[in-house]
Amino acid sequence: MMNVIKSFSSSVRSLCVKSTVFNLKSSGQTSLLQQFINLTMPNQGIGYIPQKSMATLNGMHKTGPFFKKRKKPRPTDGNPQMKGVVLKTFVKKPKKPNSANRKCVRVRLSNGREAIAYIPGEGHNLQEHSIVLVRPENVQDLPGVRLACIRGKYDLGHVIKK
Repeated sequence: MMNVIKSFSSSVRSLCVKSTVFNLKSSGQTSLLQQFINLTMPNQGIGYIPQKSMATLNGMHKTGPFFKKRKKPRPTDGNPQMKGVVLKTFVKKPKKPNSANRKCVRVRLSNGREAIAYIPGEGHNLQEHSIVLVRPENVQDLPGVRLACIRGKYDLGHVIKK
């Protein structure tokens, strides 16, 4: 009985593909025949594109290993600048060969994330609840700091000349 159903469905498939599917494409209607095709051949309807089969050893040798591309988590979601509110100001120590106190702030960005931002230049007037504009910038000797504050915008003043 099962063999009869399989042979019947294969013959219907060949008939459908040859004659009726083309007519369904042009008319845009789904008939009982199309519903039968969808039931007997799941994921193989009118617009079905077959998946690539497993690569051969020779093909794998030519292309090399496959690595998934990961999205790097950016604090500003790809925006050039973002506004934020200062939660806390503090001082961080740089990595090994350098020695200085880098002024940093913890910022809640307008997208809801919290991040650490570096304050460039000498001296600043930031305190809690100040509003700053930050840009993505990798501060090399401060691990984990991916933002820098922009001087002269909102509550962060320009660097004072001496």
